[in-house]
Amino acid sequence: MAALFTPLTLGDITIKNRICMSAMTRNRADPNRVPSHIMKKYYLQRALGGAGIIVTEATLISPQQGSQFDRSPGIWNAEQVAGWRKITNVVHLAGGRIYCQLWHVGRLSHGSADGLATGPVYAPSAIPARQIKGCFHFLPGTPEPGLPTEIPDPSVIVAQFKDAAHNAKIAGFDGVELHAASGFLVHQFLDSTSNVRTDKWGGSSENRARFGLEVLKACVEVFGTNVSLKISPEGGFNDMGMPLKDTVETFSYFISEADKLNLSYITLYRYTPHKDPPIKGKERGTPHDIISTYGKLIQKAKTFVVGGVTPEEADELVKTGQVDGVFFGVAWLTHPDLAKRIRHGKSIDNMLAVPHLYGDSNVDPKLGYTDYPAVTY
Repeated sequence: MAALFTPLTLGDITIKNRICMSAMTRNRADPNRVPSHIMKKYYLQRALGGAGIIVTEATLISPQQGSQFDRSPGIWNAEQVAGWRKITNVVHLAGGRIYCQLWHVGRLSHGSADGLATGPVYAPSAIPARQIKGCFHFLPGTPEPGLPTEIPDPSVIVAQFKDAAHNAKIAGFDGVELHAASGFLVHQFLDSTSNVRTDKWGGSSENRARFGLEVLKACVEVFGTNVSLKISPEGGFNDMGMPLKDTVETFSYFISEADKLNLSYITLYRYTPHKDPPIKGKERGTPHDIISTYGKLIQKAKTFVVGGVTPEEADELVKTGQVDGVFFGVAWLTHPDLAKRIRHGKSIDNMLAVPHLYGDSNVDPKLGYTDYPAVTY
């Protein structure tokens, strides 16, 4: 699979291969959302395993939000920055590259979800997400989020993203990735079913794209070309999805404008049926060929794809020039040496330890995290 093992320039860095590690929630930070020692080992293992670039698990930009997980890391204070600095140091010493994925969950929170959170649950509009019972993994019962509060001034949240990007730079990250997928805050602004504002932040495709574009511009002011974007146009997950015509119109505009900002890469997250649970008997997603639909709009940034891609398919997509690289998720989670396995034709057969996917404060955090075996070469 020679195509996957050619170097690639992203912004002002060069990665050694196109087999990259996607952001995946792992929930192993400490109770104050400070990156832990075992997180350092986890990322080091995958840097040593040959990842072209690692994107961290989604990282909260502000204490003014809860999340569906009690141990997701943050990047808003000095202690968290110091924790991340230890991780970027070992990744770089191992010859790896690492971006921090910046995250705001918006309406996908809960008033009781985080003792660190303050204030209301904010969203573009006062519309709750449906069908996410049981997603608050550490709360008793199956609570749903309450009615969110419309963000009075979205520019305040834009400034929080910029502060988080500054902190990421201090922490030694090579760049940042904006999480604009999977029904979280930026995606909520883009989607007309979750954003019904009548001011400059809602209404037309241009207005609904404004928030994400302003966040990207703020990050570019900090990191220059080392800023990237992850989007999931096909929707479905976390009560997201517009009619196909509206989807293509909105994301075509957003991608075209984002590409003008000289980003390092844009990742297209493919539709996955298991992340589109029916709501009132109907799926929300709008499956379509996102590579052919949006790939041609990406002229300056590199194009990546993620979502159920096999190594064989990845090689074909890169070899034929449809994408520049591929992100793998679960395969990197279960195989700390994934790139080496692909290079040497080894099996990708470690089983996912589902009970330990998001950790548990009552059990050893290494279970299903740093205990997946590598192959001896």
